Amino acid sequence: MLNLFLGLGVVVIGFMISTHSDWILRNFGRVEWAEVHLSTEGGSRLFYILLGFAIIIFGLLIISGLIQDIMNFIARLFIR
Repeated sequence: MLNLFLGLGVVVIGFMISTHSDWILRNFGRVEWAEVHLSTEGGSRLFYILLGFAIIIFGLLIISGLIQDIMNFIARLFIR
């Protein structure tokens, strides 16, 4: 039950970041890496939208319970 509420909270945060990328851009500024690598105009805005989508996917993994399997796989790569 905790996974459901935690995951929904993370999904809502990701949704808010994606939909309010203009506000985030005005308040936190541009991301230099995104401006250079993503596009000539709007690279930071696209970065914030993609960050929001990544957070949404992370929240969905929490809800489904797959995050533990993924974390175990990553840990097994570094710890034998």
